[in-house]
Parts: sequence; C-alpha cells; structure tokens
Amino acid sequence: MAHRIAAYAGIALLLAALLGGCSSTSALNVKQNPDAVLQVWIRQPAGSPAAKTAEKLVREFSRRTGVKAKLVPLYEDFETKLQQQAAQRQLPDVVINDTAQLGTMQSQGWLQEIDRTTFPGGDRIYDRAWKAAQASDGHYYGVPFSAQTFAVFVRADWRAALHLPPPKTWDDLVTMAVAFTTRDPDGDGKADTYGLVIPGTTKRGYMSWYFSTYLYADGADYFAHAPDGRWRPAVNDARWAQSVSWLKDLFCTRKAVNPDAISIDTPRAHDTFEKGIGGMYLTGPYMLPRFVKSMGSAKIEIYPVPTGPDGSEPGALAEGENVYLTQGSPNRAGQRKFAEFATSADGQTMGMDGDNAGPIVRLPITKDVDMGAVRQDPRWKTFQQWYDRAGVYVPSVPNWTPFRQMSADTLNAVMSDCHSNVQQELNRLAGQFAAELKRQHVLAAG
Repeated sequence: MAHRIAAYAGIALLLAALLGGCSSTSALNVKQNPDAVLQVWIRQPAGSPAAKTAEKLVREFSRRTGVKAKLVPLYEDFETKLQQQAAQRQLPDVVINDTAQLGTMQSQGWLQEIDRTTFPGGDRIYDRAWKAAQASDGHYYGVPFSAQTFAVFVRADWRAALHLPPPKTWDDLVTMAVAFTTRDPDGDGKADTYGLVIPGTTKRGYMSWYFSTYLYADGADYFAHAPDGRWRPAVNDARWAQSVSWLKDLFCTRKAVNPDAISIDTPRAHDTFEKGIGGMYLTGPYMLPRFVKSMGSAKIEIYPVPTGPDGSEPGALAEGENVYLTQGSPNRAGQRKFAEFATSADGQTMGMDGDNAGPIVRLPITKDVDMGAVRQDPRWKTFQQWYDRAGVYVPSVPNWTPFRQMSADTLNAVMSDCHSNVQQELNRLAGQFAAELKRQHVLAAG
C-alpha cells in the first residue's frame, strides 16, 4: 500500500506542476477558437444504452448551439486514461465523471473553477447537488449533472415464496439473506442461490464504495471533523467495528454472500443478480430499467437500507456525476455552453431517458424538472425520497481517492480471511488514514 500511495503522490505532484496554477481565464494561454470541436468524455461503456443517451444529448447540444462536440464514452481504466491525457496536456474539454473524483481532478490542477452565483440557472440547482461540486477549499470545480443514492433490490418472488416480511432492521436483512441461501427460493431443488450480491473487488475502491451505505446507516463515518476544520480518522471506532463484523459474519459464518464477491466489480454483480444467483443487491437507481426489462417488473422490489443497530437516523451514500470543465481548452465558451445545456430542464430531461434503460441523469439536479412527469415507475421515488432524507456525500477532504482505496483494501482483506481480527485491521487502517491526512495537510492535531 505504501508504494501505491507514494506513486500516486508522485503523479499528482507532476501533473499539478504541469497543469496547476492556471486560472480559468488563462488556461495555459491556449489560443481560443470557437470552431474547435469539444471532446466530451463520459464514463460509460461504448455502445451501451447510457452511451447512446449521452450521444443524443451531445448531438442536441450541437444542434441548438452550433458548437461542434464529439462524445467519447469510456469505461475501463477511465481515470488512468485521463491521467495519460493530462500528462500529454491533452485533457478532454468536458468530463462527465463521478462526484467522488472531484478532489483527485482538482488537486492536480485540471479543473476550471465555477462561480455558482453567476452560473446561468445555478440558483435552480439543488443546494445538496452543489455540495458535491465543492472542493475542500470551499470553491466549486464542477457543475452538478446527476444525483443518486442506493437501496436494496430484492427478488419479490423469492420473498413471497418464503413468506418473509419486508426488511426493516439489519436482523431482517440477515434473516432474508440466510433464507435466500438455504431455503431454495427459486424452487429448483438445488443449493445454488445466495442472499447478498456484493461487488467486493478492490478495483476503484469498490468494496468501500459498496459498504459505505451500511456504515452511514449505522451512524459511522470515515472521519471525525475537528473544530479547526481538519480531520481525524474514525475508521477504528466501535461503530465501524460493529458494522464490519456484521458483514464478515455474512461472509464467513452464514456464507450468505455470492462466493466470488471479493473479486467482482459492478458489471459482474449486475449479472449475478440478473441471473438469479443472488436475491438482494444494494445498488443505484440506474439499474432499475435494465432489471425490469430483463427480469420482469413484478420480480423487483426496492427497500432502503434500514438504520443500523448503532444508528440514530437514516443514512445512505449519495453521489452522482458532475460536468467538469478542464483547463487548457481552446473553446472555453463552448465548454460553458455545454455545462449550461446539460443542467437545463431540457438537458436533464433528455439525460433521464424516461423509464428506458439508458439514464445518465438518475435523479435530476434542477428544481425545474418534475421526475414524476418524466418517469412513470414509482420505484424511482424511493431513491428520490431516500436521497433527500438520508443521502450522505463522501467527506470533502482534498483528495478522497486514496482513502477509498485504502479502506477497500482493508475491507476486502477482512472478508477474504475469516480468521482476521477486525479491530486490529481497522486500527491499521486508521494509521494509514492519519498518514494520508497528514500528507494532504488536513490532519487534526491531538
């Protein structure tokens, strides 16, 4: 882990030197050309329904504004390819990417600052969505584009066959997971089903990303915020230990998790749920259209993660995508116009893609769109209501990525080794967090 963090820091320093220190007006002093074609990158697989929706959005933007633009959908190694482009001073003009990547991109000097107060329509964008575009220095370096939170997709037919109640507590989740594993919910006479479907690979920090909703639901957090605005690690407190032990029990004692959980990412987890291997899948609203189409609407129920044993109020990971405008573009006016269109009512509606399988806007970020008028499936409202009530964005440390990766590595290791000592592993993780907070100059004293 030490060599990974050191390498990451070296890359960050190099790219910051190349790209940092530029304002959105100087932008490396690139000569401006309003006819330059905008490169718009989005983290979606080429040819996927979501990529096709993004292509429609980009084409409509060009038709309405006259600004030429080209969509580049990429999925595998998206951030690595961005790093390569940055090293060559050839960043795409616009990047539609996760809110959690804000710190990584901003800390390397890639992004233009956005003035929220003067951005057209900015006052119509929800405050909660703007929060996800705000860096640790208090300034904004992206424009909100999409929001989401996470809930548990449950096989309704399995639950009905086993006469299980809707999950209202963590004990209910365990009971359902064990029943789906041991009581043949699909009735084929084979022991070939499991409870929880988990994308537990360390790739892109997936294990931490997945588990964060359970942590927030149990009142845990990654950091404690000190009065001076700095941070202390909180990953080895009692709530973390209790939540991690709860999940480890499902892995090791009850064996109610898909057997390949520690090695699969989200595309494979989607398939695992879709093929009827597992019956409970914590994921985002973007999977609803696909699962409805492939599995049948009647087989899908959606439930929020219940408040945990130590939680005093609901909590669930909130995230989404921002539109990031990069430094060095020869068409800054075009960049701005794209951000304005993407966040407009028309742009948001187009990105939502109705009840179809290609939404790139999951929950709209503007008050000017009524989700109920665009989507007819009432299950979308579960996500909207839970986002409004319980959504928690990742901490606004300067660079979140290394923390997500370190915590994913630890959680994956604990679940991989049933003899592991949870508290010892979390204490070790807290030490790693403290070292990284210090490196980012935000470690609280004491």
